[in-house]
Amino acid sequence: MPQRDFYHEAVKRVLIKDGWTITDDPFTIEFKGLRVYADFGAEKVIAAERGERKIVIEVKTFSAPSLVTELEKMVGQHSIYRIFLERINSERELFVAIALDVYQDFFQRPAVQEIVQDQKIRMLIFNSDTE
Repeated sequence: MPQRDFYHEAVKRVLIKDGWTITDDPFTIEFKGLRVYADFGAEKVIAAERGERKIVIEVKTFSAPSLVTELEKMVGQHSIYRIFLERINSERELFVAIALDVYQDFFQRPAVQEIVQDQKIRMLIFNSDTE
């Protein structure tokens, strides 16, 4: 079982406040003999679309001394999860949850933006102070 990130419970509360139902904590992804764990699976009824939106969330804290090393880990993990979800034809969209201060201080750098765009990383930005 994976170790929970520092913001795990805060992100869970953010999702619930926004009307999401947590369906899995953690969310297990299995593909050809490998099992990985994202932090959450969640669903939300979308009335306008007359259906549900299903997501998988991976929480990232970026608390290590090297933000670049944390970025490398995040991109690798995101790639593995995305590939596995695509291969098993999952209807879930993958998101990475990042605290607002990290997003503003680090993810606004042009090089980081290039990586996020190139890797098609969807992000959920949350305020860790106010949730």
